[in-house]
Parts: sequence; C-alpha cells; structure tokens
Amino acid sequence: MWIAYALLTAFMLATCDALTKKALASRDAYFVAWARLFFALPFFIASLFIAGIPKLDYYFWRAALIAVPLEIAAYILYIKSLKASPLSLTMPFLALTPVFVILISYIMLGEKVSAAGGTGILLLAAGGYMLNMHKAGESVLQPFKEILREPGSVMMIAVAFIYSFTASLGKMAIMHSSPAFFGSLYFILITILFTPIAFIKSRESILIKKKDLFPFLMIGMTFFLMIIFHMKAMSLTNVAYMISVKRMSLLISIFYGYLIFRESNIRERALGSLVMFAGFLLIVLNP
Repeated sequence: MWIAYALLTAFMLATCDALTKKALASRDAYFVAWARLFFALPFFIASLFIAGIPKLDYYFWRAALIAVPLEIAAYILYIKSLKASPLSLTMPFLALTPVFVILISYIMLGEKVSAAGGTGILLLAAGGYMLNMHKAGESVLQPFKEILREPGSVMMIAVAFIYSFTASLGKMAIMHSSPAFFGSLYFILITILFTPIAFIKSRESILIKKKDLFPFLMIGMTFFLMIIFHMKAMSLTNVAYMISVKRMSLLISIFYGYLIFRESNIRERALGSLVMFAGFLLIVLNP
C-alpha cells in the first residue's frame, strides 16, 4: 500500500504545483504561498479532529519544533522557485535531496557511499547537465552555468538541501504520534506562523477575490491530500524508498510544464529528468 500512497503523493504534489504556478502568473508569491496554506487549513483542522490526539512525548515535540522553521524557509523558497522559473527547470532538482543526505552524513559521521551510490551522484550531475543541453554548443560548462543563472533552479537546490533534514525529522515525529495527526498539526502550525510573514512581505494586500475562490480551493485540497498521502506512506516504509517513489512528481511536473505552460526544450528536460531520477534511485536503493 505504501507504493500506492507514494504515487498518489507524487500526483497530488505535481498537480498542486501546476495549479500554484498558474496562480503565480497574476498574484504575488507571498500571497499565493499563504493562500495555498489557508485554503488547505479547514481540511487539516477537520483531519486533526478525526485523527484524535495520540500520546505525545519529548521526541515528537523536538522533531516537530526543529522541523517547522526549516519547513517555512523551504516553503518560501519553493513558491518563489515556482514563480521564477519553468517547472521543467526547477522540479528535477528536488532529486538532489539524497545527495545532500550523503554529504551531511559523511561530514558529520564519516559515512561513505557505495559504488552504486557514487554512480547515482554522477547520474544526477549528468541529468542536471542535460536540462540545458541546448547550451552545450557555446561551451562544455555552459549547461552548468545556466543552472546558476536560473534563479528558480538555485532556490530549488536550496529546498532540496533543507528537505534532507526535514524528511528524517518528519519520520521521527510520525513514529511518536500518527501520520494524520502529525501532518495536520504540522501544517496548522506552519499556517499560523507563516501568516504574519505573508502580511509583512506581500507586495499586494492579502485579499481573496471572488475569482480566486475555486482555483485556490483546488490548490488547498490537492495540497492537503498530498500531505496526508505523504504522511501515510512515510509511516509504512523506509524514508528513502518513499521519497524515491514520490519523486515521480518531477516527471509529472515536466508533463504539466509542456501541457499547461508550453515550456520549451521539453524533450531534453524530460530526458535529463529521467537520468536524474535513475541516479536518485541508485542512491536511495544502494546507499
């Protein structure tokens, strides 16, 4: 069942991101980020009441309270990345999360990767290169330079780095509570804490227009379902396995990028994403 839940997570994430990017075309990034949380809030509150409150211990609160500020920082970068750059140039970089996990564990614990894991890292680099293959005619290093010139790509790389911490913290919190309870409480807290940030930073008034109601309701509902499916899948299997299936969202996002936004160079980006996904699988299945 965890595979089904993880695939549903991937679909809901990609759909929510495509709907969010569409809203970002005409609205401020902080407003859209807040609305995405706000319209999911009623679902999270209802889920919290249905799930009930399990027995909570020190380990739950430690994991949750460390993860929340990290999640807010990643969330802001995530939404800004969606606004700044094409989906097909941003979402593939979420596959870098396991690379950062490996680097952190090596620096802190001296842990080394297997041959398969090392191959996976090389595939991730090759896939990132292929996302801008059309620039290779200018110089061999130009595709890598293009990554650094694309603000959305840089921000999504930062998101992947933060997620390398929050994924494990979230797993710990789930183990000391329940999937529905943690997922609901977690994003209720994030909504409460993010609201004043949105009011201060938004360039437009936090005003929900009549025409916004249906689009943002769909964004909120898909976001809520993504979180619930994510937490359920996480509770049933290894973090690395679950995240590997969830990252199918990057391929769905590229499809949305072409279908909805008519993004260019889609073939090379799809191929590069497939190579990055193959590298991702090698890393998480052969650490």
